[in-house]
Amino acid sequence: MAIFQRLMAACLVFLSSNCIADEVPIYHSEIISIFQTFDATQAVAVDSKYFYATHHFRITKHDKITGEAMLQWDGVNKGNVLIHFDSLIELAGKLYASHSNYGTSPMTSSVEIWDAETMEHIDTHSFGINRGSFTWLDRYQGFWWGAFANYDKVQQGSTEPYGETRNTKIVKMDDKFNILESWILPDQILDKMRPMSNSGGSWGPDGYLYLTGHDHGELYVMEIPKAGSILHWAATVKVPLMEGQGIAWDRSVKDRVLWSILKKERKVFKVRMPHIEISHPQPEGIIQRDHFNRK
Repeated sequence: MAIFQRLMAACLVFLSSNCIADEVPIYHSEIISIFQTFDATQAVAVDSKYFYATHHFRITKHDKITGEAMLQWDGVNKGNVLIHFDSLIELAGKLYASHSNYGTSPMTSSVEIWDAETMEHIDTHSFGINRGSFTWLDRYQGFWWGAFANYDKVQQGSTEPYGETRNTKIVKMDDKFNILESWILPDQILDKMRPMSNSGGSWGPDGYLYLTGHDHGELYVMEIPKAGSILHWAATVKVPLMEGQGIAWDRSVKDRVLWSILKKERKVFKVRMPHIEISHPQPEGIIQRDHFNRK
């Protein structure tokens, strides 16, 4: 009864007219600023002074206040140096991009690294042929985290799905990008993402993992499960104008601020995020002392 009351309270607070006990709470965010760029087709990263708009094979550094373009790393053409950036993060003066050969087979992926001040490419780590297309990377609690995406979409020249969306995996890695653990996504979220997959991910200051699909204007608030291998879907946050793609929490400010993009218009958004006060609880087993389940 207590769980039902908590979820019904979430429905009232967040005005979700069709919310029922078995659904997750829905929250709403607010856009603070909008910046027009020429490279924000894949993702955005952010630090204390700059944001970094990401194209398939370019990264442009922008002033965080004015939006003015400052520096650009340019791969010139697709495949000239690199093929397809999916997401980007800034950490301790370095930019880390999740990179893949999306659209071609077999799928290969890598982590590409730049000096954030000079925009010079300084390092790389290749996963080779691995578990899918590596679509995002983040650092949390002393580990690397990311996703190997797979797709129901049939690529040009092929007759088979590009890995099948259900095979998408969220991974936890050590300092050398060795995979330590992995999880899959709930069927309900996979259905939302099909025929594409998980495009972006970023750990929030509240300990939730925020994920995006390829097209939808919402963030899926996830938890590592207490048992099993399926991530727990705790809540959903609606983001105006956003249509999936790479995201980044702003860890240089105290406020709950996340950055996102609108791919088709190459715009970057600074977003004020809600506090996740009520979430869908994780299921737990029951210790029976009598009335044992004999079914």
